[in-house]
Formats: sequence, C-alpha cells, structure tokens
Amino acid sequence: MEKKTTDKKKACTEQSRSEEIKKVFLESGFEVKPVYTFKDAYGKNLNTEEELPGQYPFTRGIHPLMYRKRPFTIRQYAGFASPEETNERFQFLIKNGQTGLNVAFDLSTQCGLDSDDSRALGEVGRVGMAIDTLEDFEIAFKGIDLDKITVSMTINGSAIVLMAMYFALAEKRGYDLKNLRGTAQNDILKEFIGRGTWIFPVDKSVKLVVDTIEYCAKHVPKYSPVSVCGYHIRESGANPVQEMAYAFCIAKAYSDETMKRGIDIDEFASRLSYNFDIYGNLFEQIAKFRAGRRLWAKIMREEYHAKKDESCWLRMIAGGGGAGLTKEQPENNIVRTAYYALVSALSGTQTMALCTYDEAFTIPTEKAAEIALRTMQIMMHEVGVCDTVDPLGGSYYIETLTNQFENAICESMKEVDKWGGIINAVATGKIQEAVSYQAYEREKATQEGKILKVGVNCYRKEEEKHSVEFHPYNVEAAKKQVEKLKKKRAERNNDEMKKLLDAVREDAKKNNNLMPSIISAVKEYATVGEIIGVLKEVYGEYNEPIFF
Repeated sequence: MEKKTTDKKKACTEQSRSEEIKKVFLESGFEVKPVYTFKDAYGKNLNTEEELPGQYPFTRGIHPLMYRKRPFTIRQYAGFASPEETNERFQFLIKNGQTGLNVAFDLSTQCGLDSDDSRALGEVGRVGMAIDTLEDFEIAFKGIDLDKITVSMTINGSAIVLMAMYFALAEKRGYDLKNLRGTAQNDILKEFIGRGTWIFPVDKSVKLVVDTIEYCAKHVPKYSPVSVCGYHIRESGANPVQEMAYAFCIAKAYSDETMKRGIDIDEFASRLSYNFDIYGNLFEQIAKFRAGRRLWAKIMREEYHAKKDESCWLRMIAGGGGAGLTKEQPENNIVRTAYYALVSALSGTQTMALCTYDEAFTIPTEKAAEIALRTMQIMMHEVGVCDTVDPLGGSYYIETLTNQFENAICESMKEVDKWGGIINAVATGKIQEAVSYQAYEREKATQEGKILKVGVNCYRKEEEKHSVEFHPYNVEAAKKQVEKLKKKRAERNNDEMKKLLDAVREDAKKNNNLMPSIISAVKEYATVGEIIGVLKEVYGEYNEPIFF
C-alpha cells in the first residue's frame, strides 16, 4: 500500500512538471502569479484594506461617490480644416451627447506659424483646426456656451498665445474669468520627449508654462493651465511605469518653478491635471492609475506640504491610446476602444476620450466619432460601471499590482533625479533615449511574436482590404483661411499693433509674466505667428541634440 502511494505521488509530480505553465510578464516587468491571496495584496499593511474613496490618499477615487453622483465627462478630440468646419463638428458632437470639447489644432498653429507662412504650405487645416487670430476662435466657438461646455485645448509650443485668445474670447462674450473652466494641455516638457512641437529652448519653454500657471492662479482660478501628458510619453514608446514616473517628474518641475515665484502650492496644485494613455493589459492599466493616484497624493502632502485635499487629487483624462490601434482589421479597434473605455471607468477617470476605430488611417469620420460616443454612453448607462465606486478595489490581484506599481514608479523617478532632474534630463536627451530604447524593445518583441497583436502578428488575413473612409484634404478651406488672415491684417489698426507687439518684446526681455501683454495683443487681432516671432527674437529657438 505504501509503495502504491509513493508511486502515485511520483506520477503526480512528473505530470505537474510536464504541465508547467509558461511564465507571464506584464509590460511593466511584473511577473503575474497564477493565483493571488490576501497575503499578496496586504501583507502586514492592513491600513490599505480600510481605505475609502474621497479620502487621502485617494487610491479608490478622489470623490466619495464618484460616478454614482456624477458620471465622467465625455470629451472627444475634434478639430480639422477651418474654424467654420470645426464648429460644425463641435455642434454635431454636442447634439449627440458630448459634454465637453477637446480641440485639435493643425501643425502650423502648434508650431507658431501663420497660415500664410511658407513653412505652413500644405499643412494648413490638414490635421487639426487652423488658428491665426482671435477671429478664428470667435468662429469656432460660435453658438457654444462656455459655461455649459468646458473646452480642453491640445496645444503646447504656442499654448500661451492660444490660452490668451480663449480668455480674450470669454471676456468679449461677457464671461467672468474667475468662473471660467477649461483646460490647456500646455505640457512643453513632454513635447521634447514625444510629439515634437517645441519652439523655444527648454528653460524658456518652461518659463512660459509657469507664466500661465501664475496668471491663472491669480486671475482664472478655476481654469486648468496644464494637463501633464503621460499619454504622449507612452505613445512614444514608454512602458506604463515610465509613463507615470516621467509625468510626475514633469508636474513636480512645473510646481517647483511656480513656487519660486512666491506662489503657495495650495494656490495652484488643485488646477494641475493629467492626460494618461490606455492600451495593453486591462488589470495592469487599472492598477497603474490606482497607484498613481495614491503616490501623487503622497507627493503633494509629504513633499510639498499641501494642506488642501484638492491639491492632492490626481485629476485626469484617460482614454484609448492610438498606439494600441491597428491598420490591420480596423474594425477590431471598435472592440479595443470599448475595453479601453472600461479600463478608464474602472480606473476612476474624471474625463474620458476615446480614439475612433479609423484613427490609424485618418481624421475620424462622423460615423466613427458617433460609434466612440455611443461606446462610452452604453458603458455609462447599460453596463453598470457607474453604479459603485472602485468595483475592483479589494481584488487581491489588483491590490498587489497597485502596490508594485507605486514602488516601481518611485524607483523610476529616483533614476530621473540621478540624471539631474527632469528639465536637465530632457535638455540632455536622457529621457528621450530611455523612451526610444523602450519603443525599440517593444517593436522588436511584437515583430518576434513575443507580444501578440490580433490581426498584426496572429489571426492575420492575407490581402485583406481596408474598408475605411479617408478624410480628404480641403485645399479650398486652406485657401480661404489664408485670404481671411490677409483681410484681418489689412483692416486692423497696425500702428497700434506694432506698439502691442513691442510691449510683448519688452516683457520678454525683462523676464516679466507675458500673459497680460499677449492678451492685450490678441484682443486687437495679433496673429499667432507675429507673437511667436517676437518671442523667438528674444528667446531663440531649440536645437534638438543629436547623439551618435
């Protein structure tokens, strides 16, 4: 009997060895165990088990009732060709249930060039809305109540000018700036890392961001002057840990520079916001945000000694990332974005924006934009994600990952400190190098099939045809934009304009806050290119370091 028992144990051991499961690693580097227990999640730290939403350190959400009280804002990204066409798309989105606007500007505007600049040829209104003067803002937001529909602007290098135009528009229409809400992306450090629409040297670029933070703290206190974009760092190739770590380092840099001007952390921290990316493993992404929310609260309270709870909130817009979408089998992107929306909601976002299924190819069509809107609305009203706060809180797996993420983000931030801080690390290219390396490793793993992408390296269909409607470039709209600009230049008071631009130049030379003089200039229809041109005379331009 004893020999039979021994033989049975031996057979079971051999069978278990033959059936050993393959190890699973998340993109962040964490190994996933087959089973998680209470000990994995909490260990000896039982305090986290008792955390409640709306209470420091806000792991479970920044508001006590979250979506049970008020659902997340739906803010789809939109803007193309002329202000006239963009206004039509805005009206379409609002009519179909969108509760906020997220404005896309064309490349010329983002780089501080007027539409009739020779360097803007072929780019005017191609991807994003062309803006030259305040008149374009007046057209784009015609018929839109800025008290009811909050506006987020995706603008960075020339952000100070576009923000000045938005404030000037609001004042002209009779709004009280002290009650004006909205957001400007205005995160120039991530532009050096990711998107590339920088204009001025790094230090001067940061100075302009701080000008806007200081001005808003004093005059537009409910407006968010910066949305720190881990999103674009992730899209450039960073892993989820780097996305959060580099974003926090950037936010700290802006905070440090603002406080050097004598502004208390509680005067502006509550208006700092974040834009984060979502694609990849569902549980990894949810834990990333829970950990980030907890860590940011600790940074604000323990390092910056913020007294207000609002200063410790990680307020964010989070939606699907374009890097997660594919040109292959584009309809699969509808399914992907639905999962991204689910992640965003389960992560406790304040605002949601989804990429559309055709964005790997083109500017979203109305049909694609409507599908993305309906995806969020179905999730909000039919699926039940708004019924209770942090429904995955207490999951052994989620809580373990949350703890791992917090520790990993801290370690990544310490590495940036060793590089001399985020401003120096960006100026010397260290961050860009780290992100580029990570992008290379991910692409290599995808090509080798170590990372599976449905329709790309598995479940492929040969010679498949893409049924996607492309957005045509509107040459006529670009031509009309240039004509409108020339007309506005001819009819304004150009003697007065010279004085206003001189005032901007003098403020730049004296290192004054530039917001007041720029607002005065745009009210008289100074162009984006004219103001940026004056600042280039004083600040110079950024030359990207090249490494061999």
